[in-house]
Amino acid sequence: MKKTFAEKSVGKTFLRMITVMTVTSTLFTGCNQKTEVKETEKVLAKLPPIAKVPRIDDENVPTDKRVIYLTFDDGPNRGTENLLKILHKRNISATAFLVGKHATDSKKQKEDLEIMRTDRLIELANHSYTHAHNKYSNFYKNPEAVVNDFNIAKDSLKLPGKIARTPGRNIWRLNNINVTDIKSSSAAADRLRNAGYKVIGWDLEWKPTNKMQLKGNHQEMLKKVDSIFFNDLEKTSRHLVLLTHDQYLNDSDSINELDLFIEKLQKSNRFVFRKVSAYPKINEILN
Repeated sequence: MKKTFAEKSVGKTFLRMITVMTVTSTLFTGCNQKTEVKETEKVLAKLPPIAKVPRIDDENVPTDKRVIYLTFDDGPNRGTENLLKILHKRNISATAFLVGKHATDSKKQKEDLEIMRTDRLIELANHSYTHAHNKYSNFYKNPEAVVNDFNIAKDSLKLPGKIARTPGRNIWRLNNINVTDIKSSSAAADRLRNAGYKVIGWDLEWKPTNKMQLKGNHQEMLKKVDSIFFNDLEKTSRHLVLLTHDQYLNDSDSINELDLFIEKLQKSNRFVFRKVSAYPKINEILN
């Protein structure tokens, strides 16, 4: 039976809410000219009252709530520090899919990794060691090498679990979800699953511009979130995995847009945020 977003009347109310937000948000986005005077720290230093959001600790989500999993790939990287500041400003959790070799690329990246290890709001997961050297087609031709690459990342990063995301591919391998975006990667994905990795992709991506900044604005992303839920496009009903990258959070405009996006979701009182380890059935033993 096809579901709706907490009934169509609620969906329409939410869309009206988005319209209102679009008008009010012109205070933030009406000027397209970027000012160099605007600094990252000034954006993050403005701390409005944090919205009170219901905390849900079990897997049963009230029918009027939807769950969003914020995930950030390729860290530790540029913007990791800014990501953590946003999470603490809004008091929400997220998952960072780390690349093993990035943890040793610089002193700053090493320091950011150690900070993330002890941060209660961020969960660390596996995004491979080499990131396929950005040569994805060749990488997935050798399934055994793919598993080895993830094992090296797990050991070098000292990751506690086997939650993983494949570089350059939107692949899912859970007990109840089996999805491969490019068929030539299927054998490698299956091998990862057989090795015990819970491979999770995404339902929505916040993509970058050619300048490696967040593309578009928070209003557009809010509409996409609503559309996915309303049209039953998420992999698991009422649970949406959002992907972006912390390296896009290196300019004040991108930081501000992500912060506004989270703020509007919180204030709508329709969503809760969780780490990927709380995704439905992800902790089941793989068959």
